[in-house]
Amino acid sequence: MGSGSIMDFLPMILIFVVAYFFMIRPQMKRQKDEKKFAAELKRGDRIVTKSGLHGKVVDLNDKDSSCVIETMAGKLKFDRSAISLEMSKKVNTPATK
Repeated sequence: MGSGSIMDFLPMILIFVVAYFFMIRPQMKRQKDEKKFAAELKRGDRIVTKSGLHGKVVDLNDKDSSCVIETMAGKLKFDRSAISLEMSKKVNTPATK
């Protein structure tokens, strides 16, 4: 019988801790930030969808969590989860030289 001690499992425990702090936790924070961003959308906001479509929010529907976006091609209805937090922030941040 092997003498299993905590030292035998220490490398596995360390790998899990590192994976949690560098991969799992940031992903959970990003999801929380995206949910907050989608919930705080308002009419007139300039946004970019995850597929790269640029537009302006003209209507919001809380029942089915959708929004109507006005683009150069007309008005389109999207699910709020299709709006990219990072790309929308870039559009709304003035370029610094």
